[in-house]
Amino acid sequence: MEVDKAGTASGRGPEDPDLEIIDEAQAETSKSVELNAEKNPWPHLEDFFLFKRRKGNSIIMQCKMCLLTVKYLSAFNNSTSNLQKHVLSFHHGTGGVRVIELAGLAPAPFCGMILADFGAKVIRVDRTKVAMAMDTQARGKQSVAINLKTTEGVALLRKLCVQSDVVLEPYRKGVMEKLGLGPQELLKENPRLIYARLTGYGQVGSYATAAGHDINYLAMSGLLSRLGRSGEKPYAPLNLLADFAGGGLTCALGIVLALLERTKSGKGQIIDASMVEGAAYVGSFVWKSRSIGMWDRSRGENMLDSGAPFYDTYQTSDGKHMAVGAIEPQFYRQLLKGLQLDAEELPPQMSFSDWPELRRMFTERFASKTQADWSRIFDGTDACVTPVLSFDQVSSHPHNQERASFMKDSNGEESPRPAPVLSRTPAEPCLTSDPVIGEHTVKVLEEYGFTSSEINQMLAAGVVECNAAKAKL
Repeated sequence: MEVDKAGTASGRGPEDPDLEIIDEAQAETSKSVELNAEKNPWPHLEDFFLFKRRKGNSIIMQCKMCLLTVKYLSAFNNSTSNLQKHVLSFHHGTGGVRVIELAGLAPAPFCGMILADFGAKVIRVDRTKVAMAMDTQARGKQSVAINLKTTEGVALLRKLCVQSDVVLEPYRKGVMEKLGLGPQELLKENPRLIYARLTGYGQVGSYATAAGHDINYLAMSGLLSRLGRSGEKPYAPLNLLADFAGGGLTCALGIVLALLERTKSGKGQIIDASMVEGAAYVGSFVWKSRSIGMWDRSRGENMLDSGAPFYDTYQTSDGKHMAVGAIEPQFYRQLLKGLQLDAEELPPQMSFSDWPELRRMFTERFASKTQADWSRIFDGTDACVTPVLSFDQVSSHPHNQERASFMKDSNGEESPRPAPVLSRTPAEPCLTSDPVIGEHTVKVLEEYGFTSSEINQMLAAGVVECNAAKAKL
């Protein structure tokens, strides 16, 4: 989502020598008056541009979607295809994407962070009079605090939404409609808007308005029934599969796909991201591999669900663990070699009835050495045996160090580097502190075209809140 360097502010675009992107200050007024229809030479472009005024043999206009101010030097010719193509591709292709994220918990903030990491401008809309943000995935975002209990606050949010590329909302079905900010209303004002709705159960269905959490969505997806040890109850592996894999990450993919499609159609659309369906989709392999007998046995008794002794974790003598994934015969042989076990004296690898005995033998062997000892034995082999690293260990492992897989922010807090790694336009995550609620209210409103007088009025009336001073303490 990086802006093409050839189209930066005050520079002419690469596709049309007559088009110049200028600073708002160069437009000579902070708030220009819109030209009337008689003076507007291109009325068919009014859906995209606010025509401000003529200046000599050129015209000053502003993109309604991104507020970029541009000057077209050949204002009175009859061809506008280059102008439209250039400005729309400049902002609405891969660069300068503006996202309004309605503050929520876990999945939506993760989606917003992904977009921010890869270059989008993500503005989180927080409630006023909230002491502390619960968003721990606010990296690279800006915060605007708006009182949505006021009609003025709702009207303000509407303006921000319709002048943006993406709206990301995590509320239950009907909440935004009650505010008059549902997707149908906003898409009428901005047909290019992408409206992403990230919920547990989706926008339709008998559970659409029901409360729930990751474990509930995972249960409804069918996947939870397959997770757990043999003879034990189903086990939810943290809140990762539905909230983040099926929720935030899948929603981010939907947004990127909608942005890509918009470059062809010029139209936005609504994204119905259900965490139940997202988790189920992530589990497509489990669903579709049932036909080849991979899941014929009960939970926890199959090859990839901890049933097989060669696909499990084992405790070492120092209380740590090793992960084993030696499925293929050639890898299994190297596992046995590292454990100093003779294959001729063992039952066949795929003899289900002998798996308990093999597991007992593997457990005894791994318990005889430390994690570091086993790591030295198996490093450089294809036995598919690796140490189970703690959060404190991951960044010091040589492989992760070489790839710089983990990074520290300005506060010294460590977290994973954004993935995947793109060769030309890798993510550039912000390493400064996460925003406090309302830290960027004034700055963002100015960027969206509000005057200082209008902003001060909203601050005085409690429509918005700014806590920029607190952020500097």
